[in-house]
Amino acid sequence: MAALTQNPQFKKLQAWYHEHGSDLNLRRLFEGDKDRFNHFSLNLNTNHGHILLDYSKNLVTEAVMQMLVDLAKSRGVEAARERMFNGEKINFTEDRAVLHVALRNRSNTPILVDGKDVMPEVNRVLEKIKSFCHRVRSGEWKGYSGKSITDVINIGIGGSDLGPLMVTEALKPYSSEGPRVWFVSNIDGTHIAKTLAALKPESSLFIIASKTFTTQETITNAETAKEWFLLSAKDWVGGRYSLWSAIGLSIALHVGFDNFEQLLSGAHWMDQHFRTTPLEKNAPVLLALLGVWYINCFGCETHAMLPYDQYLHRFAAYFQQGDMESNGKYITKSGTRVDHQTGPIVWGEPGTNGQHAFYQLIHQGTKMIPCDFLIPVQTQHPIRKGLHHKILLANFLAQTEALMRGKSTEEARKELQAAGKSPEDSEKLLPHKVFEGNRPTNSIVFTKLTPFILGALIAMYEHKIFVQGIIWDINSFDQWGVELGKQLAKKIEPELDGSSPVTSHDSSTNGLINFIKQEREARSQ
Repeated sequence: MAALTQNPQFKKLQAWYHEHGSDLNLRRLFEGDKDRFNHFSLNLNTNHGHILLDYSKNLVTEAVMQMLVDLAKSRGVEAARERMFNGEKINFTEDRAVLHVALRNRSNTPILVDGKDVMPEVNRVLEKIKSFCHRVRSGEWKGYSGKSITDVINIGIGGSDLGPLMVTEALKPYSSEGPRVWFVSNIDGTHIAKTLAALKPESSLFIIASKTFTTQETITNAETAKEWFLLSAKDWVGGRYSLWSAIGLSIALHVGFDNFEQLLSGAHWMDQHFRTTPLEKNAPVLLALLGVWYINCFGCETHAMLPYDQYLHRFAAYFQQGDMESNGKYITKSGTRVDHQTGPIVWGEPGTNGQHAFYQLIHQGTKMIPCDFLIPVQTQHPIRKGLHHKILLANFLAQTEALMRGKSTEEARKELQAAGKSPEDSEKLLPHKVFEGNRPTNSIVFTKLTPFILGALIAMYEHKIFVQGIIWDINSFDQWGVELGKQLAKKIEPELDGSSPVTSHDSSTNGLINFIKQEREARSQ
């Protein structure tokens, strides 16, 4: 594939941006098109609730969106999408298929890898999870002293921790009949000790969660755990896509297998939407294209994910891995270095806390930060007859409107005058009270945060990441950068033994190792 910067459609897009980009003004765009919301939004009816994607508060016109869709087509997004769903080995540096979609393939249509249908084995694993969940949640599976299981400790790292943790937190309201789940994400003895101190070992179940059992940090001395989790260690599932597999056992134990199946069904619904819907009306594709517009034309470096729901407090952290481990690459599929930007820095926190922290920079800082705002229409806990959630909805709506509209000099002056400020004080304060606005946002509003809707939202972002990787011509499914650190850690670990100075690294690494050894030895005497 030709370099993105040599692509005729991309050149056309860039030329348009250079000629007209600085003239794009969201206030004027809304004033000029009273029906702009309907022209730039999607309402997805999943039959288990709606997902509304409002992208009208973006710096785009009909012409820009058409150029972006044309770019996606010219980069082969549709063909690449089919290759993934058909089980072809699109992760070419590791000679692997990419089939997290098979793990949630609820229609059970055959998916072939090397001529063999993978679905029978996927279904066998699901049946095993279902059986195990029933035994634990019914009390049939006992601890060593004969007591029923009250607590599950999930020991994992990376995708074996971030995914199950994010989902169990998001679906807490569905967990009343299940055991509590605790997550230990590394081999920090203090963390493990504190967790164990809060529990009764006789009624605790340990899950050692690893996709491959090759990650050094994961404790791997439990043969029973291997029996369970190696079932999910297909080379066609990356760790950051593994929550749909047996790595999701802790999710199923917490919320019940029926709700775990709903999570899979929601993701499968989004898979079908992504696979069959024209690009112009395809939610993951539109999100991906808007990201390309900001990253490759406006030069934006970050993307904020801002859920207005405390249950989604790990959502941004989950997609930090999902996005940055996937598209943090500078080598194209042909082995040459890109001459354009690729994956953004992804970050975020729940909305109301963020409003009192970093939103200042989004509103009046020097950087343009495209944001995704997410919120359910219905809360899980209608405190004070829903008043709390009404306040949350009002803040959600106000922030996106404020980022779009800003506050003009004249509006700020009138506001200061109305507050009784003298003309002299007003002029001093005026520059500080002006908001440029014109800051782009997506609003993603869904009926309720159910297992089904959560599955659909996760899959939507997974496919967004995939589409951007195709447009940038990078392999979104390997992570050699992660492997380098692991290799060096194995070399350094034995060098931390003993007291003799280390000289085998650069002066900084040598100095750090020797400082650690000296301090450790001094404290042990």
